[in-house]
This record gives sequence, structure tokens and C-alpha cells, in this order.
Amino acid sequence: MDNYYPRLKDLREDHDLSQQKVAEILGMKQPQYSRYERGLRDVPTDVLIRLAHLYSTSVDYLLGLTNDPKKKD
Repeated sequence: MDNYYPRLKDLREDHDLSQQKVAEILGMKQPQYSRYERGLRDVPTDVLIRLAHLYSTSVDYLLGLTNDPKKKD
């Protein structure tokens, strides 16, 4: 599995969101979210699921297991 952390930043920027806004949506402080994007902390499963919902994609895409960003039902 490739380093998936840059994908989090790319998705956030593609949706014109700030780290502060994503952190608010996730119910955390911005520095905590920043650590996820920079790869300083692993992203917990529940946060990955919420990010997948936020960006209408799959957890597999967030983790780099697929390059298809479309959410599978």
C-alpha cells in the first residue's frame, strides 16, 4: 500500500475545504487533523469512514487500495 496521506490533502483541496473546516466536521481540533494529512498519526477507522462519506468516496480509495474514487454501493 502506498502512502495514502497526500490523498487526504488532495481530496480536501479538491472540495475547497480548509483543514479547520474538515476538523470541525469531524469534531476535532485542526492540529489533530493536520497530523493525519502529514502522516504523523494513523487515521482511525471511524475517521476514515466519516471522511469517505464527506468526500462521497470509498475507504479503499482513501487508503490507496484503488485509484477509482467513485463510491461503490
